[in-house]
Amino acid sequence: MTPFTKLQERFHQVKQRHLDPASLQFRLTLEVSLLSILGLSSVAVWTSWKMQQLLITTHTQQVEYIANRFPRDVELYSGMLPVNAGLQKTIDNVSVPGLAIWVKNPDGKQLLAQSSKVSGELMSIAQMPLQPQVYRVGDRYLILYRGDITAKNQPLGKVYMAQDVTTEQYQLITAIQGLTAICILATLFTILAIAIRIRRSLQPLQDMSQMAGAISAADLSNAQLQLNNAPTEVKELAQAFNLMLSRLGDTWEQQRQFIGNISHELRTPLTVVSGYLQSLLRRGNNLNDYQREALETAGAEADRTINLLQDLLDLARADSGYTRYHLEPLLLNELVTEVVDMTARFGERSIRVEVTENVEAIVDRERLKQVLINLLDNAIKYSTATQPIDLIIERIDKQAIIRIRDRGIGIPLQDRGRIFERFYRVDRDRARTTGGYGLGLAIVKTLVEGMGGKIMVRSTVGEGSEFTIAFPK
Repeated sequence: MTPFTKLQERFHQVKQRHLDPASLQFRLTLEVSLLSILGLSSVAVWTSWKMQQLLITTHTQQVEYIANRFPRDVELYSGMLPVNAGLQKTIDNVSVPGLAIWVKNPDGKQLLAQSSKVSGELMSIAQMPLQPQVYRVGDRYLILYRGDITAKNQPLGKVYMAQDVTTEQYQLITAIQGLTAICILATLFTILAIAIRIRRSLQPLQDMSQMAGAISAADLSNAQLQLNNAPTEVKELAQAFNLMLSRLGDTWEQQRQFIGNISHELRTPLTVVSGYLQSLLRRGNNLNDYQREALETAGAEADRTINLLQDLLDLARADSGYTRYHLEPLLLNELVTEVVDMTARFGERSIRVEVTENVEAIVDRERLKQVLINLLDNAIKYSTATQPIDLIIERIDKQAIIRIRDRGIGIPLQDRGRIFERFYRVDRDRARTTGGYGLGLAIVKTLVEGMGGKIMVRSTVGEGSEFTIAFPK
């Protein structure tokens, strides 16, 4: 599998959609949606109000025409008939469907004349509007009007008119409800279209963010963001992003080569120096205590530096892809027993092995041995001599599991995610007492992943840590 293929896999793993109220996509979608809702709602309200006013205007103009003509007709008929007969004659001559008319004396207590459509409910209305308007009376909608009547310059009473527009009003309500439903559907469709469009517009930025989160140092030279249909501004940003990755990749490659070369060049002379120091110690029978202590200190530091250079060289080879793994089916029980016996010969720590069955995995024998030695050495360094170390082998589902558990100082939560980083130490003050430069766990992780496995850690401060290695069966 190429590095770029691995990068694509990690890119798809982190490429997950979730609702983030603080994201630009969510804010733009919300703001544009609210503006769309406000706009469509305003149009719907204005249209409904306009339709209502049109209905009122159509009927009130008719009522106003009759109301304005009514006093003249009353005066005309009153000249030929008694006043009450003239009023009734005028009312009877009005032939408008749904229009009810009645007339009362000036104090509003006595009914002088009425049409056949007047009911007691209408006459019981105490307050009548002075101008034509639509009112709801019970389950009916009416246009109500009240005006004064004069004949021969003498007040005759008050005329009341009620135009029934219930049918038209229900039709208007139905039309408004339909308009509301259409506006709601249009709003939902607009919000959906806006959300999709904003999401697509911001997709290149999301791709850049996700690639930046998934990319590792080894992928810098192979990672390139391709944006063919993106806007010009985003394309320019992507080009700058790709150029930055290229420069970082070149810098990383130069740094890796430098570390590999310097490690290789320094290891040989330091090995020679260490050999001469050990030779002097073995043959120096005439050395005093101060000279012997100085030579022993110099030899120990030379050995520590050689180990550091060897670790750096191993990591440089792994980064370059030069590390070769001889993978083969291996019975883990035998390898673990061999490593524990070898560790016991060079130390006095108690290591308990727990095995319930034979467990087999496809691994590189020498690389896995190096991994186990590093993890056991780490467990020994960070736990006291009286605390045992557990090494557990088991098979879970289709995976071979190796657990190394100590009862030492544990790892703080804030450091747990960084212990596999190079040169990272949880307690830097212990560097001189425990040895090492923070490369052991980085090498372990590199070797385990190179063999197709995974390594995880669980830890509690003051109770200890457990490293778990999982290989495909």
